[in-house]
Amino acid sequence: MQSTEEQILNKIKNYNRGKIFFPEDFLEIGSSEAVRQALVRLEDDGELVRLAHGIYLYPKTDPQLGVLKPSIEKIAEAIAKRDKAKIIPTGTLAMNKLGLSTQVPLNAVYLTDGSQRSIQVGNRKIKFKRTVPKNLKAKGEISSLVIQALKEIGKGNVSEQQKDKITEILKKEKPEHLKHDIKLAPVWIRKIMEQSIEQ
Repeated sequence: MQSTEEQILNKIKNYNRGKIFFPEDFLEIGSSEAVRQALVRLEDDGELVRLAHGIYLYPKTDPQLGVLKPSIEKIAEAIAKRDKAKIIPTGTLAMNKLGLSTQVPLNAVYLTDGSQRSIQVGNRKIKFKRTVPKNLKAKGEISSLVIQALKEIGKGNVSEQQKDKITEILKKEKPEHLKHDIKLAPVWIRKIMEQSIEQ
């Protein structure tokens, strides 16, 4: 009979390299303690890389760069998928994703309907902040990022250049999503977003 470690390794090898795993993915193989010990051994053997507490990577390596680590967003998305939670990037992260800021935030902050917590990944942090369901009702990825980015910039601080850029960005959003999401935004943000429909 195969050991817990061998069974976990067999399961991991069914996936492409670069996939993120959690101990919960292997609970059908053994008790949580047996799984935890097997993952530690697989990490020691170089089969897995530990990204953070309880988060493992089936590593893809590059001859020059070594282990290719997933982006902080990929890790956050994997956690949300595991927890069956919705997440929305906020603040500087939302601005960065839209190209409104070149600053890469050390702390990636997400609104979620899952549990509130912080996860340290290397020198960066993923923060999940619990929010009311209304804030997660946006249908469009772009319009939802725009609402969060504008909240970060703040009422009265949005430059004309930023408004123009947002108008351009929103043209890529599906019109039906945009119309739905505008209704969820605060009035001052709604006015900015409506300009992209008028054009």
